[in-house]
Amino acid sequence: MSISIVLPAKNESEGLRRTLPALRAALPDAEIIVVNDGSTDDTAQVASSLGAKVLSSPYSMGNGAAIKRGARAARGEVIVFMDADGQHDPAQIARLLEPMERGYDMVVGARSASGQASVGRGAANALYNRLASWMTGHKVLDLTSGFRAVRAAKFREFLYLLPNGFSYPTTSTMAFFRSAYPVTYVPVEVARRVGTQSHIRPLRDGVRFLLIIFKIATLYSPLKLFVPTSMLFLLLGLGHYAWTFYAHGRFTNMSALMLSAAVIVFLIGLISEQITALTYKHSD
Repeated sequence: MSISIVLPAKNESEGLRRTLPALRAALPDAEIIVVNDGSTDDTAQVASSLGAKVLSSPYSMGNGAAIKRGARAARGEVIVFMDADGQHDPAQIARLLEPMERGYDMVVGARSASGQASVGRGAANALYNRLASWMTGHKVLDLTSGFRAVRAAKFREFLYLLPNGFSYPTTSTMAFFRSAYPVTYVPVEVARRVGTQSHIRPLRDGVRFLLIIFKIATLYSPLKLFVPTSMLFLLLGLGHYAWTFYAHGRFTNMSALMLSAAVIVFLIGLISEQITALTYKHSD
């Protein structure tokens, strides 16, 4: 297999000085692409001087946008995505590539609890993993890991689904599961990042990560989200009606509202399920 390695980078010159020589030593024949996402330091110059192909954006478009740009430019049959900040060890890429020889289309490097950036991030990722496992029926060990290998042709099928922000790992993983492309996980160790601090901000990104939870559900099987919600409104409506009928002998507007909400939510779920099926029609 021909290999392309894509590293999105924003102000990561220090990390690249350590990562790129190690990459070249581990995979001397691989194509290495650094996507310079509007850096204000010498990221592009460092990457170029160390032999990487550099794609530069005039301003920051986001991690997902850099991934998409790198995937379009990659010439390898397999693309390895990894961070440019020194967290991912190039020597572990071989562990990602080995399962692909056995027919897997996506191999994700799963971090241990000690590899999480913080306790809060670790707890959030554990929640995402549980939700994704329930949605897909497969054990998901690390939904948000950016260290992964994919078959290039199949990954490009879903570029239009990927956001420009930080949730491309979530979206791509769920898209592969939904399209019945085999996915597996291998344990990896990650180091502390070097250079600039993480671009993720807990307060700013808290709501965005909450929305990812709903996106996981709607991206894979909307009815698994909408049916329980509909049933909740149905039970509340019936319970409220039973209480008001017993206490006052009448059917109230609140009962009607909750029962109507149950029907509406269920119908929206049906429509969403059909839209999801059409979204993945070309890859089924």
